[in-house]
Amino acid sequence: MILRGECEVELAASVDEALARLREDPPDLVLLDLVMPGRSGFELLAEVGGRPAAPAVVVLTGTTNVATAVEAMKRGAADYLTKPFEVEALRIKVRQLLGRRELEREVQELRARVESGDRVGGLLGRSEAMQEVFRTIRRVASSRATVLIRGESGTGKELAARAIHELGPRAQGPFVAVNCAGIPDALIESELFGHERGAFTDARERRIGRFEAASGGTLFLDEIGELAAPVQAKLLRALQERRVDRVGGSAPIDVDVRVVAATHRDLERDVEAGRFRADLFYRINVVQLPLPPLRERREDVRLLASHFLARARAEAGRGPERISPGALAALERFPWPGNARELANAIERAVALSERDVLEPEDLPPGIKSAGRAEELRLSVRSGELGIEAAAAGFEREILLDALERCGWNQTRAAEQLRVTRRALKLKMDRHGLKPPT
Repeated sequence: MILRGECEVELAASVDEALARLREDPPDLVLLDLVMPGRSGFELLAEVGGRPAAPAVVVLTGTTNVATAVEAMKRGAADYLTKPFEVEALRIKVRQLLGRRELEREVQELRARVESGDRVGGLLGRSEAMQEVFRTIRRVASSRATVLIRGESGTGKELAARAIHELGPRAQGPFVAVNCAGIPDALIESELFGHERGAFTDARERRIGRFEAASGGTLFLDEIGELAAPVQAKLLRALQERRVDRVGGSAPIDVDVRVVAATHRDLERDVEAGRFRADLFYRINVVQLPLPPLRERREDVRLLASHFLARARAEAGRGPERISPGALAALERFPWPGNARELANAIERAVALSERDVLEPEDLPPGIKSAGRAEELRLSVRSGELGIEAAAAGFEREILLDALERCGWNQTRAAEQLRVTRRALKLKMDRHGLKPPT
C-alpha cells in the first residue's frame, strides 16, 4: 500500500515462494524480513547475492535486532530499516536504491554503446555526423598525412587529435599539444623550435622546442590561425623539410613529427585577406576533419550528459545519480553555443550544487532553463496549444526568473539588468507569482 504509485510490487510469503518469483522475473529491489515461516531470510540473502545482476536487498528488522541487520549487510544487503519504520523513510530508501539501479543500467548501456562504436578516443556520439567523424579518424590515423581539424570552440578538437595519435602507428610516441593562441608572439618561435643558451636576454640555458619534444610522435598545433606571419613562414619550412632551427642555433635539427593542426577560424577568408599564408594553408589542409557543433547533433546530448554526470560524480564522490526526463529535455533544447565543453561545465556545476539523487531542471544554470522554456513556448504556439498572449506571458516570466536568479534575487540589480524600474519589476513579479526562495 505504501509503495503504490512508486513502483510495481509483488508479494511473497516465504523464502521458497520468493526464490520462485526471483527465477521467473527478477526484481530491481527486495524488501526482506529476516524472520519468516520455514527458512530464514538469511538463506534468501545468500542465494540472491550469488546471482548475476542481483537485486538490491533492504532488510526489515525489529529495533531490538539491529545487530542482526548489520550482519545481514555484511552478507550483501544494501541497507536496513527497523520496525516500526516511518512511511516516508521507506519511500525515500526505495527511491534511492531504484535510482541507483537505473544509473547502473545507464552506465551499462553507455558502455555497450561505446563498445558498439559510439566512441573514438575521448569523443562520444551516435549521430550520423559524429559517425562520419569517427570513420575519417580511423581512416586517416594510419597515414602520415597532415590533418586540419576545424570546428567551433568546445567541439573537441584536441580530443580528435589525440584519437588520431592513439589509433595510429605513433601511439607509443609522445603527443605534444601547443595552444598557438595562448603564447605571446615574442615567445612562440622559441616555444615551437627551441633556443640555444644566450640566444636572447632570458635564455640562460638550451631548451628544446615542441617539434623536438614531439619527435617520433604527434605535434598538435591548436588555433594555428593565430600565428603571426614570420612564424608561419618558419613553420612552413619545418613541415616541408622536416627540420627546425633553434633560435640562436647554427645548424638545423632533423625531426620526425606527424602534425595535426586545428582552428575555429575561416582560414580561406584569412588567406584571401592576406592574414594567413596560402602555401601554409595548402600544406596543413591535406586532410580536413570538420567537427559538427552540438546544436547540429542534438541526439548526442543525452549520451554526453550521462557521460559527464558519471565523470563528475566520480570526481566529486557525490551528486545526483541520474538525470530526470525534464532536465534531459531542457538540455536537449538548449543551443549550446559553447558546445560539449559548455555541457560538461553545466553538468559539473549541477553535481557540485545539487543535494538531490536525481538531477532536476532546477539544478541547471538559469540560462539553460530559460532558453529551454523559450523553445518549449515557441513549439506550443506552433502546434496551437498556446495563443501568442499566453506564450508571451510565459516568456516574460522566464526572463524575469532568469534575471532574478542570476542577481541572487536582488531586485534592484535585476531591474537595472532588465532596464525597468524596481517598482515595475515588483509589479511584474506579483503578476507572475514570483517570490524569493525561503
